[in-house]
Amino acid sequence: MAEVSYVNEQNFQSEVLASSVPVLVDFTAAWCGPCKMIAPVIEQLHTEWQGRVKVVKCDADQNPQVLMRYGILGIPTLILYKNGQVAERVTGYLPKEKLVSKFLPHI
Repeated sequence: MAEVSYVNEQNFQSEVLASSVPVLVDFTAAWCGPCKMIAPVIEQLHTEWQGRVKVVKCDADQNPQVLMRYGILGIPTLILYKNGQVAERVTGYLPKEKLVSKFLPHI
């Protein structure tokens, strides 16, 4: 199984906003404790939703312009983009079941 790939300022438009399938973006940072806690859940969703939802990560420290554009003030922040628009957004750690219940109606 392939690892979750990273998007950045240069490819955010093509990989996320122009995607033909919904895209779940995990805005994260290496130093962030809650980000490390949610990482295994992101990996599971990446595997379970393959073919239905693209799951990617965006490093908050390396892509401040993307964070500013979407008003991200805390990490981890998970945003589900559908047809180039924000469909759902969650900030902070939530257990897998709660995350799935938030995102599933949009998939």
